[in-house]
Amino acid sequence: MKKNTTPLSDVLITGLAPTIWGSTYFVTTSFLPHGYPLTVAFLRALPAGLLLLAIVRKLPQGVWWFRAFVLGGLNFSFFWAMLFVSAYRLPGGVAATVGAIQPLVVILLSRVFLGRPIQALAVSAGLVGMMGVALLVLTPNAALDPIGVAAGLAGAVSMALGTVLTRRWVPPVSNLAFTAWQLTAGGILLAPVVFLFEPAFPAPTAANILGMAYLGLIGAAFTYLLWFRGLARIEPSAAASLGFLSPITATVLGWLGLGQSLTPAQLFGFATVLASVWLSQRTMSVRPIRPDASPERASRPA
Repeated sequence: MKKNTTPLSDVLITGLAPTIWGSTYFVTTSFLPHGYPLTVAFLRALPAGLLLLAIVRKLPQGVWWFRAFVLGGLNFSFFWAMLFVSAYRLPGGVAATVGAIQPLVVILLSRVFLGRPIQALAVSAGLVGMMGVALLVLTPNAALDPIGVAAGLAGAVSMALGTVLTRRWVPPVSNLAFTAWQLTAGGILLAPVVFLFEPAFPAPTAANILGMAYLGLIGAAFTYLLWFRGLARIEPSAAASLGFLSPITATVLGWLGLGQSLTPAQLFGFATVLASVWLSQRTMSVRPIRPDASPERASRPA
């Protein structure tokens, strides 16, 4: 069978999501109060999910209730919780480097759940990407905290499994509804955790509201709409490698907005990350999945 190459437009549109995610640290530190990571994650997910649900006006049916909560937990609740634990207990560079293992985990899980062969080129791209992220954000005096490292690894595995299962479970609805289900489910799962483990959120200021609006509408609803669209069209391992674009955005924003300097090693890391992303896209040769190819839709009578 002749293999089809994924259109460049799908790669660029999907890559826009992690590029925007790279602004999360800058927005969080500049516009939101410190010490409320789980509350911020909850407020980022649930309002955005409910807004999208109000637009699509379609709830899950049958097995999709279970799948929506599994994916919402993997892609949002557990991933964001572990991400914040890692970020609080590790220097930013260490946390980003640990999280950069995600594309390699996706390659392994794609073999298990999707039957995809493990390609040496894809593994090489993942290793090059990790090296580039380390050069970009890791400092020589970075300290390691076992709990922080464990949380970072757990978050990477969670997001990797969510990425693979999102490709495996093709939804019988539009991408907008699919995103709404996951965001809402993720927010619901975070609610009791926030109530049990964090103090009450202070009265929001105008800057807080602006920051949360950006993280919810742009950093969650819009970007995950693009992300889940991309996962239906390109290989999970190639999509995961686009996550390397987040540290690039974070570094550039730190340079522009926070007055941070760029060293020669960081510039080399910048180039290495871009080379890794390009290399990983060379592994893509899968036919895009059309919405009407869903097993659930195929089983319905005309």
